Amino acid sequence: MNNSKTKPLLYILPLVLLLTACEYCGQQRIAAAISDAGRTEQDRQRDLESKPAEILKLLNLGEGAQVADLFAGGGYYSELLGHIVGEKGKVIAHTVEIYHKILGDALEKRFKDRMPQVHVYAAEPNDIELGSETLDAAIMIMSYHDLYLSKPEAPTDASKFIDKIYFALKPGGKLLIEDHQARPGAGNSDSGTLHRIEEGFAMNDLENHGFKLVATSQVLRSAEDDHSKNVFDPAIRGKTDRFVLLFEKPKK
Repeated sequence: MNNSKTKPLLYILPLVLLLTACEYCGQQRIAAAISDAGRTEQDRQRDLESKPAEILKLLNLGEGAQVADLFAGGGYYSELLGHIVGEKGKVIAHTVEIYHKILGDALEKRFKDRMPQVHVYAAEPNDIELGSETLDAAIMIMSYHDLYLSKPEAPTDASKFIDKIYFALKPGGKLLIEDHQARPGAGNSDSGTLHRIEEGFAMNDLENHGFKLVATSQVLRSAEDDHSKNVFDPAIRGKTDRFVLLFEKPKK
């Protein structure tokens, strides 16, 4: 009997089983994070529209991972990430001045005297510092378009910001972007008016900075959204058509 074909399988099978086990453990950590008794009822209600289990599984994070939640808002995803990475990991919950004007100190209050693995970090986009090859992943939830808001008094250098994310990620590190889809051909022109940005623009933008698109998700798509309304319009708020893109920093 010729075993030349069966020998490679003996090496491949354990690897497949290991990867399957890692994926299963990751999903268990996500499920435990979502069901944690310390989460607020408001967060649980948001789960219905945000579908965090489907989003977070794309990152495939394990215990001890280092993650940045960029433009973290009130910390909804920062808390979930904190549970997933555990006390051996680290979550940078990034915030900016405009968020404080809107949300007050909601982010700081969320993590006061709890979850020491979550570190609140206030820095304007042009001043952010994330280090070099320190992160396993970064996320931007409904905030990527903010890089392209029209602010003549203090314009954001979007290209520099994206470069800093790229440098901060380890080789193989992931960047997940979720945002509100704009009308076809709009590019980034609706960012300041409708708070939307076109998926194709995001793909080209990130790939031009060295990232590789490795996955997408349709879980937050909505055919009922015609992309003409401001995302804060009561008629569409919480029900917008959203794209989800997962990028990777190429391995060396």
